[in-house]
Amino acid sequence: MTDEQLLRYSRHLLLDEIGVEGQQRILDAHALVIGAGGLGSPVALFLATAGVGRITLVDHDAVDLTNLQRQIAHTTERIGRPKAESARDAAAAINPEVLVRPLVLKADAQLLDDLVPQADVVIDCCDNFATRHLVNAACFRHGKPLVSGAAIRFDAQVSVFDPRDAACPCYACVFPARQQFEEALCATLGVFAPLVGIVGSLQAAEALKLLAGVGSSLAGRLQMLDARSMEWSEMRVRRDRACVVCAERTVIG
Repeated sequence: MTDEQLLRYSRHLLLDEIGVEGQQRILDAHALVIGAGGLGSPVALFLATAGVGRITLVDHDAVDLTNLQRQIAHTTERIGRPKAESARDAAAAINPEVLVRPLVLKADAQLLDDLVPQADVVIDCCDNFATRHLVNAACFRHGKPLVSGAAIRFDAQVSVFDPRDAACPCYACVFPARQQFEEALCATLGVFAPLVGIVGSLQAAEALKLLAGVGSSLAGRLQMLDARSMEWSEMRVRRDRACVVCAERTVIG
């Protein structure tokens, strides 16, 4: 690390659990972030502040006035610009040494099969059920840990799905695609502004812990927040041995 890096990341270096070795692992890492909206904004910013060496941001949408109530990576001046590029600029303003690659593309199966193998961790910040399943399937095909989060109205959830742990379920074990959950969109139901910041910050924390090799992750645990009462609850989640996504644990590569 350079003298400037030693100063910039000094508060991490003071933590025995991270130190120089852990921070170097963060600097050498590549994070893939799916979605640059409410959840993706704090994720991208915190990964950049922490010094994750490469960040790939995938989002096909553009900044809208209605986003600015909660999507803190974007500004009024950037309305109409692609969210991925706007979030890249926000991250670069904080930490110009981080390489942020914005992809103004929809996260389909083909794109994910190209991007997921290149990443050390994948953070799912998208806002729809179908994409979450595509991201989950790609992570389990390629053996990459997935940090998943969601928020709507005053309710939120966060977990880690890690194919490297044979006992860990995948997203489809907990939320099977066959159940066809009704999409809950903030455009029609609303979302409490700080809630996406809370969940996105937790996602960033889990991703950084995985990259630095610190502590234990939320793998096998689903944490849920009711922001009306600010009460957390936790559910232990198990593998579904009949799950079509991860039952075989077949990993490419």
